[in-house]
Amino acid sequence: MPGISKRGAGMPSSPIRKLVPFADAAKKKGKKIYHLNIGQPDIQTPQQAFDAVKNSDMTVLSYSPSEGYEWYRDKIAAYYKSIGADINSKEIIVTAGASEAINFVMNSCFDPEDEIIVPEPFYANYNGFSKAGNVKVRPITASIESGFALPPMEDFEKQITDKTKGILICNPSNPTGYLYSKEELEVLRDIVLKYDLFLLVDEVYREFVYDGKSHTSVLTLDGLEEHAIVFDSVSKRYSACGARIGMIISKNQEMMSTALKFAQARLSPPTMGQIMGAAMTEVSPQWIKDSIGEYDNRRKVCYERLSAMEGVTVPQPGGAFYLFVKFPVDDTEKFCKWLLEDFDHEGETVMMAPGAGFYATEGLGRQEARLAYVLNSEDLHKAMDCLEEALKVYPGRV
Repeated sequence: MPGISKRGAGMPSSPIRKLVPFADAAKKKGKKIYHLNIGQPDIQTPQQAFDAVKNSDMTVLSYSPSEGYEWYRDKIAAYYKSIGADINSKEIIVTAGASEAINFVMNSCFDPEDEIIVPEPFYANYNGFSKAGNVKVRPITASIESGFALPPMEDFEKQITDKTKGILICNPSNPTGYLYSKEELEVLRDIVLKYDLFLLVDEVYREFVYDGKSHTSVLTLDGLEEHAIVFDSVSKRYSACGARIGMIISKNQEMMSTALKFAQARLSPPTMGQIMGAAMTEVSPQWIKDSIGEYDNRRKVCYERLSAMEGVTVPQPGGAFYLFVKFPVDDTEKFCKWLLEDFDHEGETVMMAPGAGFYATEGLGRQEARLAYVLNSEDLHKAMDCLEEALKVYPGRV
């Protein structure tokens, strides 16, 4: 039998989805599972997105341009202008979700054996796309004790070699919820300009910031025109994960022309998704404000409940809709499996994403897990009840 590729064998499993078979088996046994493992919002997608598809006068579902329809890119550009970023439609490529955007940029900016510096814990698929392109991730560990703040500039400089081509961050962070300040972003700007690197920033959770704080897009910082590349998506902002519409935004035209060749090779982004995306750019600002308020309430529920559990360490997130939590257990992968296979509280249990899969450094994250507060507050309280009771009886508690 032919063997699979080394590239395929080396691809990491998703910590977010790898325990799905255990969850499916638990459901067959009649358990109710509170899914905190995946960032799938339960906020209703704006109705005008569905109406736009329903009311379309299209008679043939055709390919779109490889870079996306200009009428949609114009609307995206107008959105960016509203947050202070001077972007035009030629500086945008529409993709099949932010995942495809990351893939195109990795292929456009990095050769095999090139290196990219990423603060860890990080969104697990950064590791997957890097490995797929044979790009080496050089991690810099952010600590839970500091709330996952940006490590010092010296830590970055220690990791820079003649193979380093870029730095990648998520702001606000998936999985930690950390919100990078303007001052921290300016530190990164100084590093990438000093060493002539790309600065890749995942800004998918841009709107979700709390406690009166504000988000700074790297697209608004002076001096980064040839260095900054932003990934974005409709998935979280408009609760439209299944539309599969993301985008690359950059003023670096050489990089964008290169990424377009990859976009042409996959033909086009989803036509219906773009119709939905265009309609969602006209959603009332109040809809966004209400969504943020709802997530803020959920954040408070989880943070307060977790903080009250003995032995649990949880930084208060400043953005996104995740908490990265340290539990008093031997191994969160074992703990998360045990929650699904062997535990229930009144017929219910909870599913989380084990922390080790969000690190590149071997051995880190074994007592940590990511929780997504994407359920309503009542369900979150029940999920926290399950966790609280589980920690009392888990045989691997430390």
